[in-house]
Amino acid sequence: MKRAAMICLGWFALGAGSPAAADSLTLEESKRIALRNNCEAVNSRLEADAAKQVRWEAFTKFFPAVSAGGLRFESQRNLFEFSTPGGNLPVYDGNPANLAHPAQFAYFPGMNMGMFKTGTFGTLTAVQPVFAGGRILNGNRLAALGSRVGKHQTRLSESRVVRETEERYWRVVSLDEKMKTLRAYEALLVRLEAQVEDAWASGVVMKNDVLKVRLRKNEILLNRSKLENGGKLARLAFCQYVGIPYDSALCLRDTMAAAGPPQALFVDDSAAVARRPEYRLLEESVRAEKLRTLMKLGEYLPQAGIGVSAASAKMDGGRERTVRMAFGTATVPISGWWEAAHAMKERRIRERIAQNSFEENRELLRLQIRKAWYDLADAYRQALLAEEVVVQAEENLAVNQDSYDNGLCTVSDLLEAQAMLQQALDRRTDGRAAYWLARTDYLQATGR
Repeated sequence: MKRAAMICLGWFALGAGSPAAADSLTLEESKRIALRNNCEAVNSRLEADAAKQVRWEAFTKFFPAVSAGGLRFESQRNLFEFSTPGGNLPVYDGNPANLAHPAQFAYFPGMNMGMFKTGTFGTLTAVQPVFAGGRILNGNRLAALGSRVGKHQTRLSESRVVRETEERYWRVVSLDEKMKTLRAYEALLVRLEAQVEDAWASGVVMKNDVLKVRLRKNEILLNRSKLENGGKLARLAFCQYVGIPYDSALCLRDTMAAAGPPQALFVDDSAAVARRPEYRLLEESVRAEKLRTLMKLGEYLPQAGIGVSAASAKMDGGRERTVRMAFGTATVPISGWWEAAHAMKERRIRERIAQNSFEENRELLRLQIRKAWYDLADAYRQALLAEEVVVQAEENLAVNQDSYDNGLCTVSDLLEAQAMLQQALDRRTDGRAAYWLARTDYLQATGR
């Protein structure tokens, strides 16, 4: 049994003393870096910020709209020209009796006149909407809803980034674990090869046994090359997604622990669905359709506003004149009510469609939560089974090793037992990775 324990521990001894990389990351550190650097996470936050600016833009509609304008012109000639013909003009001598028959005249040579050759105009107007059919108020509500949608979208994007980061993290860790298993298997084959060669030199075994060991060793070398390439690609994909420079020596410190019972994580799907960002987005979509209906209705309601205006003008270098006034405006759409009747029916249909989609997708979310729980439970069972298979494979290898040492089994039996243990360890690694990913999927599906 002492020898069996040494054989089992030999699978994990190789790599335990390997030097740590200069740079290392835990899973939580990787998630934080990905949330800060990943393009999807960054863009989702930018979209949320843009939605906030839209909300502030809508808020400005509550205040008066102020506009200013100006005009400066200089014409090639006067815009208005007129002339007065010349002639004799009667002169009043102070005697009223002579008004009908003047005796004295003064000559008027005539005159040509023009005006408006240069001019400057300036206006300043402020209009305060009093009633706009509710479109300003509902527009602000719709913009506030868009801001909330941006936050939910950000949360949803960050959830996807976390999930993808964890999957890529465990992929690298699992390939590293498989590499350790393969190296340990290779070390066993090297020792077995030396034993078989000594036995062949002593005439105890046939050369065929030596060739079998060497053939298995060459297979391991080929698998090692493939596994190394896969590990490099997985590490490269991880670094790219997280947003850090690629480092072939990057060490991921977290290891995949054995699966724990998932019962403590279970929550009722009806209560959990309300915590999902997707559920919040569905609720907001229904509210958005109702607000759009109110906005459409506002287009067919009367509109009113008040304002003040000031205008200044200066013509042909004369004195500047300023005029101030206050005014009110009101418009009542009359012929648009026929159009409005059909437009409002269309909006009510849109509301019904949004409500139906909400109810259907809510049930789909509940179904997704239930499926995530089933997948987690199944992954736990598969992980437990993989752990048991490893124990059985270790015992099988120990028995075959003792039998081989005592001449009771062949090299082929021992090689098969070693291969079974390697496969069992790889399956345990895959089972643990599948369990932790299923655990993350269930937590995300329940809004946690």
